[in-house]
Amino acid sequence: MRLVAAPDKFKGTATAAEVASAIAAAAAEQGWECDQVPMADGGEGTLDALGGPKACWRLSRRHAVIEMAEASGLQLVGGPEGNDAVAASTYGTGELIGLAAEAGASSILVGVGGSASTDGGLGALEALHPAHRFRGIDLKVACDVRIHFTEAAERFGPQKGATPAQVRLLTKRLERLIDVYRHDYGVDVGDLEGGGAAGGLAGGLAAISAELVPGFDAVAEEVALEEHIEGADLVITGEGLLDSESFDGKVVGGVWQLAVDLGVPVVAIVGQVFDGAQDRLQVISLTDGFGRERAVSEPLACINNAVAECLGCR
Repeated sequence: MRLVAAPDKFKGTATAAEVASAIAAAAAEQGWECDQVPMADGGEGTLDALGGPKACWRLSRRHAVIEMAEASGLQLVGGPEGNDAVAASTYGTGELIGLAAEAGASSILVGVGGSASTDGGLGALEALHPAHRFRGIDLKVACDVRIHFTEAAERFGPQKGATPAQVRLLTKRLERLIDVYRHDYGVDVGDLEGGGAAGGLAGGLAAISAELVPGFDAVAEEVALEEHIEGADLVITGEGLLDSESFDGKVVGGVWQLAVDLGVPVVAIVGQVFDGAQDRLQVISLTDGFGRERAVSEPLACINNAVAECLGCR
């Protein structure tokens, strides 16, 4: 019997790789083989999922992967309480992209979740000037949300510490940038699905010809997830909090849909579940099974026990 462990991170408690390892250990105890395929959706944890050294970016065979959260992320400034939502910039992310190009990358994938900024990518483009340096480089942006450019401030600004007045200011700035990018680059970023990801960084990079792609799809292709799932007997995915948004471009929804398409049963192990999300697939809630305190303090032990019990019943 072969199992595929393809979880997302349990944010704040365990990385995707740690969760996959806990699942695999339980599978081995029950006599199952296990393919460990830790996943991400383009946000924090993308570098972990794709492997390579622990660094702000990686380069392998002229293909670079950059996680903007490592350069312009909210966690770097201590969360919303420590963030200046108006001044926060993507300049550092632009510097990393430039470094990757200078190091000889012919293709660059930028994961854009977990940002501190709502600068519409202006900082990154300033760092990348002149943009013609990137002609011939395949630049892709792995978006973890599908919002449009001017929606970024209202949707995610408060999570980055922006007050209502600052949200209005940031929205007006994004509206002006649409005109700026249209004038400077001949690209209208206003209607691009995903253009508002990372406070508009995705749209800003699209202005210099980057291709916006769903983050889950980009990671799934990189790790050959479909090949792992095909012919498996069971898939186990998971994340810290499962709700309706988990099925909108996120890991659990993407793994579930791919498994369904391939006719493979799928189970999600999660910290907590909301919004009736458990109606879509079989869900094991650690909070329900072990209590909130233990689920938060010992998530990997709880996952190991939950998987062992699940497999023991099959």
